[in-house]
Amino acid sequence: MSLRTRLAVFLFMAALAAAAAGAWLAQALHSPLRGWLVTAIAAAPLALWMAARLTRPIRQVLRALTGMVASYREGDFSMSLTADRKDELGALLTAHNELAAALRAQRAHLVQRELLLDTVMQNSPVAMVLVDAHGRVAFANIASRQLLGTGRSLNGLLFADALAQAPPALRDAAQREGDALIAAEIEGVEETFHLSQRAFILQGQSFNLYLFRRLTRELSRQEVATWKKLIRVLSHELNNSLGPLSSLAHSGAEIARRGEYTMLPGVFAAIAERSTHLRDFVGGYAAFAKLPAPRPERIEWDGFISDLAQQYSFSLPADVPTVAGWFDRVQMEQAVINLLKNAHEAGGPADAVELLIVCNGAEQRIEVRDRGAGMSQTVLAQALLPFYSTKRSGTGIGLALAREIAEAHGGRIQLANREEGGLSVSLDLPWIRPAE
Repeated sequence: MSLRTRLAVFLFMAALAAAAAGAWLAQALHSPLRGWLVTAIAAAPLALWMAARLTRPIRQVLRALTGMVASYREGDFSMSLTADRKDELGALLTAHNELAAALRAQRAHLVQRELLLDTVMQNSPVAMVLVDAHGRVAFANIASRQLLGTGRSLNGLLFADALAQAPPALRDAAQREGDALIAAEIEGVEETFHLSQRAFILQGQSFNLYLFRRLTRELSRQEVATWKKLIRVLSHELNNSLGPLSSLAHSGAEIARRGEYTMLPGVFAAIAERSTHLRDFVGGYAAFAKLPAPRPERIEWDGFISDLAQQYSFSLPADVPTVAGWFDRVQMEQAVINLLKNAHEAGGPADAVELLIVCNGAEQRIEVRDRGAGMSQTVLAQALLPFYSTKRSGTGIGLALAREIAEAHGGRIQLANREEGGLSVSLDLPWIRPAE
């Protein structure tokens, strides 16, 4: 029976009893007013008793729910209520038990995820240190304890105190803002680290996360791979040049022995051509390896463009800036010449190669465009790496050298495919107002 039906039955029976008692007392006392007054006085305790009887299940359920909510507040989801009623209160208790079961399942899932996350973080080779707004360590994994605390726990310590035992290079980098690449001596061995710093807010509190990643082994593998690739490229190019040189020298000796001296100039010219190619090849590697620090100076664009035009042809899609440039002329000419050379070798029309120069007061951009085949996403991702080339006779030096020159000037190089075909390579350099 539902609560509504039960309440209606009790009220109906109470009304019938009150009416009968009032009528009987009115007849017995020969006064309707007195009869109903006596009936009201007598019915008051009965009404209180019936109200308590009717609301007792509700009060019991409310007390039980209050206790359950209090246990939830404490983080205890293990309790459940007995739901043996068939009315609305029973449905409420059943729904609450289902809610408790769902909360328990979610709590167990969260605990498992936290255990998994803690296991991963504790056993990560990356040293992680979480520092609160007061400068104290809130979390430190095993790798960070080995790096900064010689194995002891760092939780609760001031981060500055934890860094006191660290190598000076690590300590100085952690005290500065931003990411950094650090070389530090650990137990007598030179190690390379990458420090990443991130600030975030967790549960209304500010934290800083420091990640120390050891790169020594990875860099060593990359260094070995780079040397192997360099040796392969050098061996291939040297063999391609020394083989013909040896053959030409033998042919020249045989021609001289037979006295056919008129053929010797052609042999010597071929030897000179191969020697020049080999010299230029080795010189390109030497220039990349020994790039000096740039010496920026005031550069007039007209003269700069005229010198480039003597090397490769190109068109100017926009007017030359009236504001002078500011960079190392020799290095920048070398970088742009490499870009123009690549543009002419890209397979597009020679008259489609463009040189765009923009100087907007914040930076200066030198952009070379072509209408060749462009680059795939894989090639774009690796084109700036030293010794990477998709050309059969390429050395992989041109773009890498241009990148080194741009970054030495505090700028960057960007490669992008053009919508209608071709490639755009831009050198973006910080613009500095030259002293008048």
